[in-house]
Amino acid sequence: MFLTLNRQKLEIYSTSRQFVLECYKLTKYLSIDEKFGMITQIRRAALSVHLNIAEGASRKSEAERKRYFEISRGSIIEIDAAIDIANDLQYLVNYNLENLGIKMILCFRLLTGLINQKAS
Repeated sequence: MFLTLNRQKLEIYSTSRQFVLECYKLTKYLSIDEKFGMITQIRRAALSVHLNIAEGASRKSEAERKRYFEISRGSIIEIDAAIDIANDLQYLVNYNLENLGIKMILCFRLLTGLINQKAS
């Protein structure tokens, strides 16, 4: 917010930020019984996606950068698994998952590309 850094030029940075917002919107539809369970876990994982991208982008070592991006991608997988359970519990019957799904897939693909990118 206050710093102007290279991470802000990365497509994954702005995409993951939108993904976090979608995850927070989704958690408003979950049962209040999940306040200290699924809601907290999805929000923490979503924030982890974005924060690990920010921190990884600031690393000088390619290996370190990729490790942060792998952690970020792992958090996306965690959110996807949580949404599977929320669906099984029918918490999301009245929630349109399309925007979240689009942003999730895009984040996953962009991160995979950064992880698989060869050193230049």
